[in-house]
Amino acid sequence: MIELKKNKDFAGPNGPVVLAIMDGIGIGKNPESDFVLQSATPNLDWLREHALYTELRAHGVAVGLPDDGDMGNSEVGHNAIGCGRVFSQGASLVGKAIESGAMFASGSVWDELIRNVINKESTLHFIGLFSDGNVHSNLNHLEAMLRKAKGQGVKKARIHALIDGRDVPPTSALEYVERFETFLNEINADGSVDYCIASGGGRMNITMDRYNANWDMVRRGWDTHVKAEGRRFASMKEAIETFRKEKPGILDQDLPAFVIERNGAPVGPIVDGDSVIFFNFRGDRALEITKAFEADELTEFDRGPKPDVLYAGMMQYDGDLGVPEHYLVTPPAIDRTMSEYLSNAGIKQLAISETQKFGHMTYFFNGNNSGKFPTETWVEIPSDSCPFEEAPRMKADEITDAVVQAIESGEYQFIRLNYPNGDMVGHTGDVNAVKVAVEAVDQGVGRIIEALKKTGGILVCSADHGNADDMCELDKKTGKLVLDDEGKFKPKTAHSLNPVPAIIYDPSGEAHASLADVPNPGIANLAATCISLLGFEPPEDYVPSLVKVG
Repeated sequence: MIELKKNKDFAGPNGPVVLAIMDGIGIGKNPESDFVLQSATPNLDWLREHALYTELRAHGVAVGLPDDGDMGNSEVGHNAIGCGRVFSQGASLVGKAIESGAMFASGSVWDELIRNVINKESTLHFIGLFSDGNVHSNLNHLEAMLRKAKGQGVKKARIHALIDGRDVPPTSALEYVERFETFLNEINADGSVDYCIASGGGRMNITMDRYNANWDMVRRGWDTHVKAEGRRFASMKEAIETFRKEKPGILDQDLPAFVIERNGAPVGPIVDGDSVIFFNFRGDRALEITKAFEADELTEFDRGPKPDVLYAGMMQYDGDLGVPEHYLVTPPAIDRTMSEYLSNAGIKQLAISETQKFGHMTYFFNGNNSGKFPTETWVEIPSDSCPFEEAPRMKADEITDAVVQAIESGEYQFIRLNYPNGDMVGHTGDVNAVKVAVEAVDQGVGRIIEALKKTGGILVCSADHGNADDMCELDKKTGKLVLDDEGKFKPKTAHSLNPVPAIIYDPSGEAHASLADVPNPGIANLAATCISLLGFEPPEDYVPSLVKVG
């Protein structure tokens, strides 16, 4: 059993250590684009002046992504925070597997998928997020797989494109369509194959639901991709342009479903004998559509007859559940998480958030595993089902109520929570709603501070990545706002590349904590920090604590 050593100089606080993750709240580079800075945050402002304060990297190589041009995300962020180390993550793993050829090796899942369609003279389908955002997927991966499929003799391939607009600019879809149509023209040019787009829709409209929040999204996706039911168009470009004319200002992520037809019939229903690849590498928004393809019985919606297909995900999306059964790239093996160490030490732990980020505080925090360690309690507060900009406080008040009660109960020694507001509302591009969202988080943090003062606990406050701190498109050379033809700023809904705050506040002062000299700190350093503040020595291979105690 893996165990922690006690710190000889500090036995831990009288109250709990509370790790508060303010999702999507980073430190902006331009005050005009930084709607964290523009919000009223008296509690965070006070902490910055009176508590231990530093800034952490939360993107790129600091969280296991290929390079520092890659934005962080909640999944890799919570992996890093929870395991205290940096592992190569989705985009990087997939890229390496494609480049090395390991994905396509003889006897691989890929090999099985290809042999299935060749032997049955059937269709190879790809479903996934249609962008190069590198958070859920990358269009480069799709193009590489299609080239490989052609080289191996696959005659017919169909792409079911989920339009992004969250991890890339909010109305950039046609740029990706133009790029991909050029690619398709080239790969189809010799007449030996028939590869085309078959269906699609906005990622927040169809298919990519998560945490069982809205299975109707999955139903719409199933009807569109599998049954080829829906509004028909001659091309994806025509569909997008039509929807934009019908509803001016609509964001890509919200675009309705569409089906592509040729000669009066849908080009790509998914039928018996086909092979299907869900090419997203990130797991949270892949689990439900995967269940729809794999479960013998499905109660969440009326699926109709389940086609007899060979289905695979880009990666394994849940190690404990073994989902999906077939996958192309093995995810990183993350072991010895902070939760496991603390459980073995007998530390009672509470993990809490609302539905939108509950899986991040549990599954991702615990190394992509659904299993709960013996001393853990998990609490999920159901999220609202309305658009986030319509209720930007989300469940911050309810989360805070539960956390304050847990602090005052004395039952837990370590409490971790996630406020989703800065990220989920940030993705809407509604800057007025973002300010309400950030202020709700600040108020929650203020109440937690007061509870910790009463109980002798310690606050560790940070974020998994930025978002609300970078709400406008900025010129890459000048850093100034990019304006449209009317002189208005262009909204940005993707995560930022900015650092995030790290605040350590010990009201009693009994930890005698001071900032350690840690070069290039990142959010992975938060695990050792919490372990130190609980009175233990962090594991030797964890990246170091941000503080010295005792």
